[in-house]
Amino acid sequence: MNEEIRLANADDVPRVKEVTDAAYHPYIARIGVVPAPMEADHAANVAAGRVFVAGEPVVGVLVLVAEPDHLFLDSVSVHPDVRGTGLGRRLLHFVDDHARALGLPEVRLYTNALMWENQEIYPRYGYELVERRVDGPYDRLNYRKVLAARAGGGTGRA
Repeated sequence: MNEEIRLANADDVPRVKEVTDAAYHPYIARIGVVPAPMEADHAANVAAGRVFVAGEPVVGVLVLVAEPDHLFLDSVSVHPDVRGTGLGRRLLHFVDDHARALGLPEVRLYTNALMWENQEIYPRYGYELVERRVDGPYDRLNYRKVLAARAGGGTGRA
């Protein structure tokens, strides 16, 4: 699976919602609330240039928010039909590359404490747990990844 990862457009909004819902729906029973990405305003995020997609039809979705000192990975969704194909890994590598392209030294994200699969995945990709915080009905684990500079240039921290 080598689909290009590209900026989403308005035509992608229905599929962005479909993929996000399919990826997060299994967690509703476990965490006892609808995961925040399922309630996001996908059209507004696409219009703001925050959504990147992979596949035709779309099977992978990233929601990225550039902050002054980091890139916030708001959501990553892989359609259940393509899990295990390496798409999630490719999406996470894209996040790193996008942060570097924006000149941002780190990536931050959070995940629900009951989404224990993520607690195994994110550290494998260089993320470190920095804190646990309850935000309304959500018990969240906050992670960050400090990006090393690319070989041959840059001033990013290692």
